[in-house]
Amino acid sequence: MKELRVLAPTAILGYGFPIQSFEEGLRRDPHLIAVDAGSSDPGPFYLGAGVSFTDRSAVKRDLELLLTAARERKIPLIIGSAGGSGGEPHLEWNVDIIEEIAKEKKLSFKMAVIHGEISPELVQDKLADGKVKPLPPLEELTCEELEKTERIVGQMGIEPFIRALEMGAEVIVAGRAYDPAVFAAPAVLQGFDRGLALHMGKILECACIASTPGSGSDCMMGFLREDCFLVEPLNSARRCTPMSVAAHTLYEKSNPYLLPSPGGALDLSETQYLAASSRAVKVTGSKFIPDPNYTIKLEGVKKIGYRTISIAGVRDPVMIQQIDEIIDSVREKVAENFAVQNLTYFLDFKVYGKNGVMAGLEPVVETNSHELGIIIEAVAPCQATADTICSFARSTMLHWGYEGRLSTAGNLAFPYSPSDFQAGPVYVFNVYHLLEVSDPCELFPMELCQVGEVGA
Repeated sequence: MKELRVLAPTAILGYGFPIQSFEEGLRRDPHLIAVDAGSSDPGPFYLGAGVSFTDRSAVKRDLELLLTAARERKIPLIIGSAGGSGGEPHLEWNVDIIEEIAKEKKLSFKMAVIHGEISPELVQDKLADGKVKPLPPLEELTCEELEKTERIVGQMGIEPFIRALEMGAEVIVAGRAYDPAVFAAPAVLQGFDRGLALHMGKILECACIASTPGSGSDCMMGFLREDCFLVEPLNSARRCTPMSVAAHTLYEKSNPYLLPSPGGALDLSETQYLAASSRAVKVTGSKFIPDPNYTIKLEGVKKIGYRTISIAGVRDPVMIQQIDEIIDSVREKVAENFAVQNLTYFLDFKVYGKNGVMAGLEPVVETNSHELGIIIEAVAPCQATADTICSFARSTMLHWGYEGRLSTAGNLAFPYSPSDFQAGPVYVFNVYHLLEVSDPCELFPMELCQVGEVGA
């Protein structure tokens, strides 16, 4: 039976994994080790600032194990969305770690580096040609908005990875990529069904999150065959069930049957999830529907200011019952105090223990918490103004006199000194659009290089 075995060590490079699980995966004789190294989930800051949301030492630990195992077995290692966000600085950061490990371990291999950052000028040209359209809830992209954009990446599909494999790459590290692409590309190159390959990649990209109990820091194995695929966790404490795998398929999806991807969509209307054993699940029926117009999803960010925050606790039951009125009064006092300067700022109070997570969507109206955690946040065009607004809001709330108040020493308990923290630049996503291309590889230049001495 024709079969491709894929080892997915962790949900994101740097999240870690048990060595025992990894070794169990290696005993299954994988044809490929692949890992998705990033996501837009942590928000726009990391893309804009050009830094990783995973720690360098943690990433190096994972990569040492993956790179050494892949080279010993002479199988490909493929990494997508390098450095977390997949921009140029993230890619360079990840490549630097790989080259450092190769030097320390005396490893030798041919490495493909696929770039995923796209210039605003290129997007502007495509915009002028009518090749850019928005994804809800964003509106049509404008040249003015593009001029404010700090960094843009494109979410590449399987084709750039296939090109790298065809050119003999043994290690591939790529910028922003469609998460399942790193798992599916070698399979499609070898003639496996694209729909099944992408669906298996959709499960493997989060590793054992699709198992029960779930974990993003444990290894999962995928077995792709001509008419199905199987997924199985490599830790005996976990198992996949039809429910856990089906549920993960719907993760972050608005349509349960149609999952958009570069170049088309996964059609899951006839997909079936069957228990293959007490720990493995067999999936059949997944199909890929090509789109006549190949589109790449763009992710771009702009800087909107700088943030300062203060963290405090409230234990007074009288204050807790009046917290909304007190916050409104503090807002008014801040606005009144700085009216003359006409400062531009955003001031927010997140009240944990009341509605800090869901804000206005919180269905529980009455607050029964015996204590509240409050984060005071100020965002302004410059750090100094953000500092000023946060400091004044914090001191005003600390000494606010409310009905029934007995204490005169202060209303807030601060766990840290200093009480205010500069959080630095603030970014928001302003580009979340589809760009139509004639060639799936045209936006993603690649370099092929020799790492280490040949025969080392």
